[in-house]
Amino acid sequence: MDRLDAMRVILAVVDAGSLSAGSRKLNAPLPSVSRKVAELERFLGTNLLVRTSRNIQLTDAGRDYVEAARRIIADLDETERRASGEYQTPRGELTVTMPVEFGARHVLPIALGFMEEYPEVTLRLVTADRIIPMVEEHVDVAIRLGQLADSALYAVKTGEFRLLTCASPKYLERRGTPAHPQELPDHDGILFGTHPMFWTYRIDGEEVVAAPRTRVFVNTAASNLAAALSGAGIARLFDYQLADEIRSGALVPILPEYGGPPRPVHIVYPRQGLLPLKVRAFVDWAVPQLRAACSGFNDR
Repeated sequence: MDRLDAMRVILAVVDAGSLSAGSRKLNAPLPSVSRKVAELERFLGTNLLVRTSRNIQLTDAGRDYVEAARRIIADLDETERRASGEYQTPRGELTVTMPVEFGARHVLPIALGFMEEYPEVTLRLVTADRIIPMVEEHVDVAIRLGQLADSALYAVKTGEFRLLTCASPKYLERRGTPAHPQELPDHDGILFGTHPMFWTYRIDGEEVVAAPRTRVFVNTAASNLAAALSGAGIARLFDYQLADEIRSGALVPILPEYGGPPRPVHIVYPRQGLLPLKVRAFVDWAVPQLRAACSGFNDR
């Protein structure tokens, strides 16, 4: 039995939450993953997992073993990075996660420019509108929107973004411009998502719910933007999604004095061990460019 391989398998199963999810994460057949876990348990002479119909749970021995295995694998990975020269020159695979819409618009061009500047670095870009656990998923750098939870991560703030209420000049000419959130029920709105529409605004320091009548339902930010540009109604989008449209006048912000506080944009990376040069190089490359991008879509 390859004990290091068995450690990686059990960690993948635990992090994914089930044997089947672990097999997908490893891109390995489920019977092979199940067999390796069973072989490891026989080798150790104890059960590491309690298997249920839906997921797995760690035994007390399993928790101790997984914690130790995670340290061993992390130390081994760092030793291999040292041996390969990642601490002497930026090289190797760099995994960066980012939100889907923000990443495509503002991070991807920066990341591709970095790849051209550092030809020995290979980029793996993962877009997802959820928080990906960095250590467990072997992520080097993440772009995070909104307030950060307390964690063992370094964070560099690169800017802010806001939620805007907006409409096209065509719509405002036809229906007029609301001057107060309480006027929104007299207007047509574009609903992003599947839940009943409710928008919150700050009025005299308090949050108040006010929203237009829903005339159009969309389930993507691109459709939300397209419907607003067509004059279908009033929409709410983040400023990073429509900076060009605001600057060109294709969309007009309304009710700006009732908007909520800005939300931060951060680049974050783990606090584990010596920082590989590929991570330091990417952070140094991306921070000023992302700050310029954030400044651009806030410049209205």
